[in-house]
Amino acid sequence: MSRRLFRRVWLVILIICLIAMLVLLNIGELQEENETHRKDWIPVRLSKDQREYVDAHGVHVVVGHYMGDPSNSGNPNLTDEILNSNLFAPLPNEGKDGMPVIIPAHLSSKMRQLYHINRFNLMASDRIPLNRSLPDVRKKRCQGKYNDIQGLPKTTVIIVFHNEAWSTLLRTVHSVINRSPSILLQEILLVDDASTRKFLGKELDDYVSQLSIPTRVIRTTKRIGLIRARILGAKEANGQILTFLDAHCECTIGWLEALVTRVAEDRTRVVCPVIDIISDETFAYIRSFELHWGAFNWDLHFRWYTISGDELKKRRKDITEPFSSPAMAGGLFAMDKNFFFALGSYDDRMEVWGGENLEMSFRVWQCGGSVEISPCSHVGHLFRKSSPYSFPGGVTKVLYGNLVRVALVWMDEWKDFFFKFNPEAERLRDLQPVRSRIELRKKLSCKSFKWYLDTVWPQHFFPTEDRFFGKIKNVVRGECLEKPTSKGSLNQPMGPALLVPCASNPVLSQMFVMETDGFIATDESICLDAPDKDDTPSPRVKVLACSGNLRQKWSHNKKNRALKHISSDLCLDLPKDGSIEKGLVLNPCDESVTQQWTLEPVPWR
Repeated sequence: MSRRLFRRVWLVILIICLIAMLVLLNIGELQEENETHRKDWIPVRLSKDQREYVDAHGVHVVVGHYMGDPSNSGNPNLTDEILNSNLFAPLPNEGKDGMPVIIPAHLSSKMRQLYHINRFNLMASDRIPLNRSLPDVRKKRCQGKYNDIQGLPKTTVIIVFHNEAWSTLLRTVHSVINRSPSILLQEILLVDDASTRKFLGKELDDYVSQLSIPTRVIRTTKRIGLIRARILGAKEANGQILTFLDAHCECTIGWLEALVTRVAEDRTRVVCPVIDIISDETFAYIRSFELHWGAFNWDLHFRWYTISGDELKKRRKDITEPFSSPAMAGGLFAMDKNFFFALGSYDDRMEVWGGENLEMSFRVWQCGGSVEISPCSHVGHLFRKSSPYSFPGGVTKVLYGNLVRVALVWMDEWKDFFFKFNPEAERLRDLQPVRSRIELRKKLSCKSFKWYLDTVWPQHFFPTEDRFFGKIKNVVRGECLEKPTSKGSLNQPMGPALLVPCASNPVLSQMFVMETDGFIATDESICLDAPDKDDTPSPRVKVLACSGNLRQKWSHNKKNRALKHISSDLCLDLPKDGSIEKGLVLNPCDESVTQQWTLEPVPWR
């Protein structure tokens, strides 16, 4: 082979190798993009920090969860000197990029003492700079999606606080300033609800007066609670759009553009960000679950539920598009100021906080507006396992009193369902004057709660006239199906379907609804579930998060009392080997007595 031919051969080989490398790189990028897209759709695994925010039912609950009302009497050595000390002493790289802060062992005793002040790791917070960096947690499609912001209305960011830590409060403020286009920011209002910490007085006033965005502190002379403090802030606001934040948040890049743009397009929209998690122990920034919407359980406690299968199908083309949510979490949202007041602002007869998010959600939806979540807006929120705040009058009276007002004004006949199974609320029913709010509902020509359930949240699990509601009882054992309460994994959030002795009085844990399309559901959006196909004999029946899948459909034959699983064509049965403690099973339908189930209706109002 001549030298020239040899060089040509090697040149061809080299070109082929380069082309192959480019192809492989391209494939790698596509695989990476597809993997990212897949992870956005299905949270294959939860980090340790994320698992801490999955409740006992496997439902992602990261907001509106109250765990007590501690008093300073039980806190170790919290003197006035300690409570009024601002110990903020940042270290350059602590918490950088949202990473966790690890406190040295020799400081652990002091750390535990300071924890009781705000019910989070104050020492960790005080070591993090006010302008700490955070990752861009948005999907790639969000980048550039809301860049056209010229001519958009400006917003007032309203932050209510009461005895908030210096570092968390001002980290919230700095994250707003640093990660918001200045042309969208009219001002920041800090509403001080009668704080008693000395450093939140003149020292705070002097600090915010030097910020690049106009920032004002408005103070109440006595404690009025979060709800009334927000109304006060809204009245003082100069921006056309109101953006509410809690006092322990961190905004990420792009958060504000995605909210303001949607509200500007339709003044009747209330737009919420995806609420990420800031750990109360380490202050790690944890990306949350995007494909969840807000709703509530039978006790009217706010919950996050996986969005419906129909909604998922709609979003396959662009999962960054905002989607409707039956309810908002409460603390973080943007809303047109004029619409806010035209709709009745907040119910100012509600006390402190609790239930105001549902009241606002029902009123917005039933009176002509909408609530939505924007996946391109991410705001971190510090979630505590208990509250450091007092509730004047007591927790039960405040929280149930607020929910009583929600039910009486907005829930029509479903208020009776709420009161029937909540004796604490029933006792407060006649103590709440709601005439002015009922008159507001009439004035606004608001729709019924039935319309809300049928139209806004058709996937709901509440009883209705055309659904069975009551007990599911096995004939041979005389025992009832009950919702498990044990904590499970993401793929098995509840556990096996179990029988227990039937309660003499109706209790919610033994109540089920059977929908007209065959789904058997109970509180917390939990459904009776079984495998579509299973080669093992007598596959176990589980109680899992409702998915809308065929494997959760059943039919009940009133004649032979069989509960047939539609997709497998097998019947709900007791295990033949007697292992009833492991749960119920599916067996071939044979009309045996163990396969007989009665659906005993229970009046729900």
